[in-house]
Amino acid sequence: MIQHISAVTFAVSDMVRSIEFYRKLGFELVYGGNYAPFSSLKAGQAFVNLVANPAYERRWWGRAIFRVDRVDEHYRMLHAQGLTLEPPRDAPWGERFFHLTDPDGHELSFAELLSARA
Repeated sequence: MIQHISAVTFAVSDMVRSIEFYRKLGFELVYGGNYAPFSSLKAGQAFVNLVANPAYERRWWGRAIFRVDRVDEHYRMLHAQGLTLEPPRDAPWGERFFHLTDPDGHELSFAELLSARA
């Protein structure tokens, strides 16, 4: 049985810029680097893989959602770093979340289960 998604992989047009962005989000570089064709970053048990593709063009593809313990604290931390974010809000399906977009247009959400707050 599937337990959870281990990683998402994104095509990126500028590896240096993308690694810097994901480090701001709290991911740690565990493989590759600024000039590698493939890099992997980790936060908790979640991995974000980056594949260098200088010809990549921004286009909508979907959204990756990362579970966090305290979404409002995570939002404040990222906002303090100057990232452009939507403010957190409660969803009728039982999450509090916010969205942001990485430099290549990949949509990301950070979400906390509202039941975990009780």
